[in-house]
Amino acid sequence: MNSIATRSLPYPLGATLVSGGINMAVYSESADLVEFCSFDDTGAETRTPLAERTGHVFHGLIPGAGIGTRYGLRVHGPWEPANGLRHNAHKLLLDPHARALEGAYAWGQEVFGHDQDNPEAMDESDSAGFTPRCVVTDPDFDWADDSAPLTPLSNTVIYEVHVKGFTQTHPDVPENIRGTYAGLASPAALAHFTELGATAVELMPVQQFVQDSHLVEKGLRNYWGYNTIGFFAPHGEYAAIGDGGGQVAEFKKMVKALHAAGLEVILDVVYNHTAEGNHLGPTFSFKGIDNEAYYRLVDGDRGNYFDTTGTGNSVNVSHPAALGLIMDSLRYWVTEMHVDGFRFDLATTLTRQGGDAELHSAFLTLIQQDPVLAPVKMIAEPWDTAGYQVGGFPADWSEWNGKFRDDVRGFWHGNESLLSTLSQRVLGSPDVYEADRRSPLSSVNFVTAHDGFTLDDLTSFDEKHNDANGEDNADGESDNQSTNNGVEGPTDDPAVNERRTRMRHNLMATVLLSAGVPMILGGDELGRSQRGNNNAYCQDNEISWFDWANTDTSMLGFTRTLLQLRRDNPALRPTWFRQAPETGHSDTVRVLRADAKEFTDEDWDDEDAHAITFILEHAGADAFALLLNAASNGVEFSLPSAPNQEWELAAGSDPDQHVSAPVTTLIVRDGSFTLLRSRI
Repeated sequence: MNSIATRSLPYPLGATLVSGGINMAVYSESADLVEFCSFDDTGAETRTPLAERTGHVFHGLIPGAGIGTRYGLRVHGPWEPANGLRHNAHKLLLDPHARALEGAYAWGQEVFGHDQDNPEAMDESDSAGFTPRCVVTDPDFDWADDSAPLTPLSNTVIYEVHVKGFTQTHPDVPENIRGTYAGLASPAALAHFTELGATAVELMPVQQFVQDSHLVEKGLRNYWGYNTIGFFAPHGEYAAIGDGGGQVAEFKKMVKALHAAGLEVILDVVYNHTAEGNHLGPTFSFKGIDNEAYYRLVDGDRGNYFDTTGTGNSVNVSHPAALGLIMDSLRYWVTEMHVDGFRFDLATTLTRQGGDAELHSAFLTLIQQDPVLAPVKMIAEPWDTAGYQVGGFPADWSEWNGKFRDDVRGFWHGNESLLSTLSQRVLGSPDVYEADRRSPLSSVNFVTAHDGFTLDDLTSFDEKHNDANGEDNADGESDNQSTNNGVEGPTDDPAVNERRTRMRHNLMATVLLSAGVPMILGGDELGRSQRGNNNAYCQDNEISWFDWANTDTSMLGFTRTLLQLRRDNPALRPTWFRQAPETGHSDTVRVLRADAKEFTDEDWDDEDAHAITFILEHAGADAFALLLNAASNGVEFSLPSAPNQEWELAAGSDPDQHVSAPVTTLIVRDGSFTLLRSRI
C-alpha cells in the first residue's frame, strides 16, 4: 500500500486494513444509517457514518484507524418488533466479522434493545458502557514451515477436549499459561496427546461466546461455550496474553505447535444460533443490524423466532447474508488460522432452508463446491431439537453416530436383543451408511462426549447428580444406560471397582476396535469424573477440570495399548465395510456365534444371547479375533483355526485371562472382552 486509500469498497465485510486507515463494510437490508464508533483509551466515542452504500452493504473509509483500534457499530432504522425490525441506535453492536473482542457484557437493561417491562417499546439507554469492543488485529503472523498433517480419516483418532479444563490443574504446565491456548501448546500437553495416540484434538467452542445472565445470577459460568457471538474471534478468556487482540496470535501459535507435533485441530463450531436468544433476549449484534436477515422468524408472526436449537433462535441459513457470514467464517479459520476441520453443533439446523432438513441445502452445497473448505474434515452433529438425521449428510462428511453410543452402551449394560445392532456398530454401521455408498469413515464412534456422563461416571452412577447446576437436578438426560455396579458413586469396595474397571475397558475397546473414526472424550483415559454430573455445562471448576493428581494410570496404559494396536494393524481400521473375501476388498470379517458357527435369523432374535465373535482380517497383515461377552456369566467360545500363526492374547478386560497356544476354546468371563491376534 503506497498511497492513501481514496474510496471505500463493499467487500470484504468487516474492518479491513488499507493504506491510511481501515475500510469498513456492514450488510443490512433494513437499516437507514450505520455508524462506525471508535473508542480512545479514556472511553471517549467518535462516530463516523458509513456514507456509501452498494446494494445492501454500508461502507466507508475510517482514516487514522488501524491495528489496535477499539470499535463498535450503531445502526439506525425502524423499530417495529412485530414486523421483525429491531434497530436501536442506542445500542453499541458488535461487528459480525470482528477478529477479536475485548471485554465482556455487564448484564442489565442497557444491553436489551427493548424495555424489559414492555417488550414492544424501544429502550433508549446507551449500552456502550456495558458491552465489549471489537479490536482491529494484526493479520501478519510468521507461520514459517507450518503445514497441515492431512491425516487420513482411516488413521484419525479424535480427542474431544476443553481448552481451559485440560491444563487448568496440570502440574507440568507453567501456572501463568494454564487453561489457555498457550497451555494447550505446552510440551506437557503435546506429549500427552501424542503418547496417547490421538491424531486430532477437537476443541470445544473457542469462538467468542457470552456468559448467560441466568448463570451469572447463580454465580455460575457457561463453561462449554455453546453461546457464540463472534464467529471470527478466538474466545479472549482462553488467552494467556489477555483479550486485547493478542489472542489471535496466541491461537495461531497453538495451532502451529499442534501441527508440529503431528496433530490436527478440529473446531466445535456453533453456527446454528447465537447468544441473542429470542424476542426477549439481548441486542448484541445481529438483532440490531438486520434481524430478518440473520434469524429465522415465525411465518405470520415476525415478532417471534423459529427455534430448532432450544436456545431461542436459529440462524437464517436461507438468507444470503447469514449463509455468507458462516462461509466467510469457515474460510477464515482455515486460511488465516490454519485449522483442519470442523464439528458442527446441531448441524441439522443448518440444513433447514424452509422447515425440513435437506441433503441438498445451500449450506451443504456451498461447502462441497468451495475449494478452501472441500478438503478439510467436516463432522456433523446430525440432529437438532426438531429431528434426528444420522445418515443424512453427504458422502464426504462424517457424523457423530448417536446410534453407536446408544447401542454399545445398551449391549454392555446387558440389554436384551442387541446382538444384531451391536454387530452393525462394530462393522461401521452399514445399516446406516452402506445403502448410500458411504464408508465406515462416515461414522464417528463414541460412547461418551462432553454432553453426558464421563466414562468413569457411566460405570459409577445409576442416576445423574446435577444439583450443583442449581436446577434441582431436573436438567440433563435421565436415561443414560449407566450402572453404578452396586454402589452409587466412589467406593473402596474392591469387587465393585473391579467390575467398573472391566466395563470401562469394554466400552473403550469397543470404540477403538470398531470400524469408523474413534472419538475419545478427553479425560476418559485418565479416569476423569464429574461426580455424577451429566450436564456440567455451567461448572467452570474442579467438577469439569482434569484432575491430573488422581490419574488412573492403568486406564491410561490400557488406552495407549489399544491405540497402538489400532495404529499398527490395518485389520483394526478398515476403510470400507468389512466384506466377504469374494467381493475383492482387502478387509474381511466373519461374524460368528460363541460356538464359532454362523448366525441364523433365529440367533439374531434370541433376546438372551449376549456373546459374539468377530474375525477381522486384512490381506498381508495380522488377523484378530474379537470376543465380546456381555452376559452375566462366563461363556465358552470356540475359536476357528487361526488364519496365520496360532492365536495369542493381544488385549482384554479380564486381567486373569490367559491363552496358551494352540487355543481352540476359551472362556471369556462375565461382562468382558478378549482380543486375540494371529501374526503373519
